[in-house]
Amino acid sequence: MKILMVTNTYLPFIGGVERSIEIFATEYRNQGHQVLIVAPRINHSENNEPDVIRVPAIQNFNGTDFSVQLPVPGLLNKALKKFQPDIVHSHHPFMLGDTALRIAAQYKIPIVYTFHTYYEYYTHYVPGNCSALKRFVIALSTGYANLCDHIIAPSSSVAIELKDRGVETCIDVIPTGIDVQKYLSGNGKELRAEMGIPKNAFVIGFVSRLAPEKNLSFLTDCVIQFMEKHKNTCFLMIGCGPLEAEVKQKFALCGLKNRFYPTGILVTEKLLNAYNAMNVFAFASKTETQGLVLTEAIASGVPVVALDGPCIGEVIENRINGRLINTQNKDEFCKALSWVKKLSKRELKIIKENNRARAKEFSKRESTSKLLDIYNNLLSKNYIARDHADSGWDKAKRLIKAELDLIKNLTRATGAAINDSTE
Repeated sequence: MKILMVTNTYLPFIGGVERSIEIFATEYRNQGHQVLIVAPRINHSENNEPDVIRVPAIQNFNGTDFSVQLPVPGLLNKALKKFQPDIVHSHHPFMLGDTALRIAAQYKIPIVYTFHTYYEYYTHYVPGNCSALKRFVIALSTGYANLCDHIIAPSSSVAIELKDRGVETCIDVIPTGIDVQKYLSGNGKELRAEMGIPKNAFVIGFVSRLAPEKNLSFLTDCVIQFMEKHKNTCFLMIGCGPLEAEVKQKFALCGLKNRFYPTGILVTEKLLNAYNAMNVFAFASKTETQGLVLTEAIASGVPVVALDGPCIGEVIENRINGRLINTQNKDEFCKALSWVKKLSKRELKIIKENNRARAKEFSKRESTSKLLDIYNNLLSKNYIARDHADSGWDKAKRLIKAELDLIKNLTRATGAAINDSTE
């Protein structure tokens, strides 16, 4: 099968979407399928990446790490004509997501869309952030989902929310899978030695993009409060982002600089070692659609303390493999960290066993198999006519319809935003 994946963000930028695409694409290729990825060009991206097409883009949009695609008509035609995709998988509902719909129409093939992101939580990156803009992106992504042939939700809570928003396209819940066994191989002692973390220190860990939507300010305050009361503790922070300098300054001002260990982005063995160096994984984001880092943490056997929110309870069960905090309260969060710190060896062993048992539900082999079944079902049921003779006018009509559908969706989303601002 020839799978075309279209995304607005991709490596070397590292986040949940990028890692999901990489995990699925790698597994597909290992099973003998061909995958071509279309993504914006970003700083430091390679010119000759195998099986990746980069399109021109504005770099570091609005001071962020993101790139914004520039409309360059016909740029992909040559590569797509050579590749001849069987199916398109879109990972965003706008910009290159629109391009994915046009490609599906042009080649008369199905399009699948994975809803990775609650975009209304990210409007602070756009000038003019307001409630109307939030309503606009909700309506735009909902309408886009209804233009696709199948929707993938990374968690059950996302599937429920999409239906509540008015998505009528068939939805399947398929989380991004991981290589569960791999996370047992991390060497925490090696990472501690490299970072200079004391062998007997209680390590609070965090892996994520360091950004406002991750509720990082609250998490930082909780960790600082806990560390001030417990001297033999430290904070291991993996990731980068716009709040990195602010977090570092907070720890310095509180006199905790020597017990704070920021690493930047870690991948492969380094990341596995980091998870296994932790005594607890702390997480406060309320904007997740899956929380891939939670899955990785439990696969490593690490207890998790997290604010309850969308999808979080699908990974963490209170007092079974970690702690869920129902309200954003620093004292309650710190009590939960203390609960983990006070666990006996026997209790901790049970937590680790529960974590690894839960992690098996997120096997990448199982997730990939489910998604391939959906691809095959779409191809066999709805697109038998693809091999029939197709005139240039037939193709033009499909492209015109796709363009009109995109315009109608944009108009509806704009109307929703205007109605919101006038209410």
